[in-house]
Parts: sequence; C-alpha cells; structure tokens
Amino acid sequence: MIYVGIDDTDTKDAPGTNKLARSLIVNLQADFQSVVAVRHQLLFDSRIPYTSKNSSASIQFQSTDADRLEELAARLRREMLDWFVEGSDPGLCVTEQVPQEVVQFGRRCQQDVVSQQEARDLAARHNIHLEGLGGTEDGVIGALAAVGLAFDGNDGRVVNIGHWPDDLAGPLDAALLLSRGVDEIRCVDTGQLVTEGPVDECLIDECLIDVGKHLRPSYRGGRIVQFVQATPSAPAPWTAVRFT
Repeated sequence: MIYVGIDDTDTKDAPGTNKLARSLIVNLQADFQSVVAVRHQLLFDSRIPYTSKNSSASIQFQSTDADRLEELAARLRREMLDWFVEGSDPGLCVTEQVPQEVVQFGRRCQQDVVSQQEARDLAARHNIHLEGLGGTEDGVIGALAAVGLAFDGNDGRVVNIGHWPDDLAGPLDAALLLSRGVDEIRCVDTGQLVTEGPVDECLIDECLIDVGKHLRPSYRGGRIVQFVQATPSAPAPWTAVRFT
C-alpha cells in the first residue's frame, strides 16, 4: 500500500483538504488505484495555526512499481501546486514504508504541539518523501501525521471509498453501503454487527440507514466501519453515527 498525507491546503475562503483529497483521487484514477481517503483530527489548540478544525487527510493507493512511486509523488505535487491558494501552507507525504516511529508521531500530533523540524527530521531518518509546497510549509507536520495514523488503521473519518463518487445521502439500504465499500455496519451501543433491524424484523438487504448529508464511516482496524444507533421512530430504523 502507498500512503499519502496532505495538510494545510486551504484557507477560510477556499475548498478544504478533504475536497482536495477527492479531487486528487479523480484526477489520478486512470493511472493510480485509490483504496480509501480518511480525515484525521489533530490537536485543536490555539497555539497551532489552522483554518477551521486542524485536520489532515490521508489517501491510500494500491502499491505499484518503485519508479511509479516517484511518478505518483510528482503527479500529486503538480495537482497540489495547481490547487494552491495564497495563504495556505501545504505539505505532502508519500511512502510505502511506515515505521512505528511515524505512527507514534501521528498520535503525538493529536495530543501535543509538534514542530515542523521534528517532522522533517523524522522523515529524513526513514527516507520518507515529505515536502512543503508553499507558504510556511507547516503542512508537512499534518501530512506526516496523516500517514502514521492511516497506517495504524484505527483513526479518522472516511471521506472517500475507492473511486466511488461522494454521492450517498439520506436513508439508504444497508446492502447499498456494503456494495459501495463499507466493510461493516456495527451498532455503536452494543458493538455488535447489524444483521437485522432493531426489532428483528428487517434483513440487512432491506434495512434502511440514514447516513445524513454524506456517507462518513469510521476507519477502525484497517476497515471501513459504519457505526449506527437504533432510531425506530425516525424515518429510518438506524441512523449513522459520526466520529472525528
């Protein structure tokens, strides 16, 4: 798997990093097969410059030949430079190898203030492609953190699955969610897989789940998991639960 991290690509008046992630997937899909894109929440603290919520994004692509890894990095760089908005401080990370030290770095970025130099030094030690693409280049911090958190596989909210468009909203059949790449549908209260409706009346291929404005499952155990809660009096018997 190739792990890509991007961060600090927007301003208050420009489209956000998650939208850029989806754009990259679309623009590169003829040559590079994406698996999943995930939003990662980093430390929300006044000491850290951020646009709105201080989140970064990861994209996982299917592995490819070593020479094509460099091509992927070059293509991502060009796309991000074309997207560049004055006032943003974007960073890009691309790697197949994610050592445990980078996973720990990602977790620390969710708890502490981390410097740009720490991110650069860590990437250099492990020969990881990490670069800034404008402004202060502070986005390298979140870009490296996103790669670590994605590799760990237990963090974040999924913002894109494969090459499917981000077009699912409202009450939907559970079977449709599974067909579009959701691995599990699990009750948030009991932790059990949802195979029937809350009153044992509804098979999964007939079960409606209200996903809200967008499908935004969680990334847990390296799997795409839609957590739900029972809402028998609502328009659908199950309602999607979102986590950061």
